Amino acid sequence: MKPRIREAIVVEGRYDRNNLSQVVDALILETSGFGIFRDEEQLALLRRLADTRGLILLTDPDGAGFVIRNYLKGALPKDKVKHAYVPDIRGKERRKRTPGKEGKLGVEGMSPERLLQALQRAGATFIGEDTPQASTGGLTMADLYALGLTGTPDAAARRAKLLQHLELPARMSTKALLAVLNTLYSAEEARKLVEDLFSEDNLVGSTP
Repeated sequence: MKPRIREAIVVEGRYDRNNLSQVVDALILETSGFGIFRDEEQLALLRRLADTRGLILLTDPDGAGFVIRNYLKGALPKDKVKHAYVPDIRGKERRKRTPGKEGKLGVEGMSPERLLQALQRAGATFIGEDTPQASTGGLTMADLYALGLTGTPDAAARRAKLLQHLELPARMSTKALLAVLNTLYSAEEARKLVEDLFSEDNLVGSTP
């Protein structure tokens, strides 16, 4: 039996929807790619669903996916929307003759395990199961600075390594990374994760 999710899940297209529907029992809606920019009725529906049951945005990890995600992030109530991310994986979907522009798999090409992991990390509400509360940590932007993830010449490279380690898309913003860390870990756990990751090459010093 497929796990049931309370929130409505927003994906880009029908192939994404078809793949995800094999994994979870949930209301899955499509943006029709960039079509959502012109579809006021669909946007109004998303707002209503966000208010009544919550939304999870699950877009592709490429540039187009982040454009759509960022548009919806600005158009929907922030406290009613959760963000699920799939990792950067090179390849092409079976139905396509050639890879996409950036050569990355989209939601359509993700395995069931990776899709479930993305939803779990986002704090999806699995009906009938205990679900971790979002924002469990208290990590701040100041902590990211102290850990060498912002404000230094090597910060971008450090963030890239951390994103790869966590199997998150390389295009993720620093604020989005902070939100994910606070969803997955306590502040202490997140600090230890970063320090351990960079301890071998001494990219991060001791935490104040």
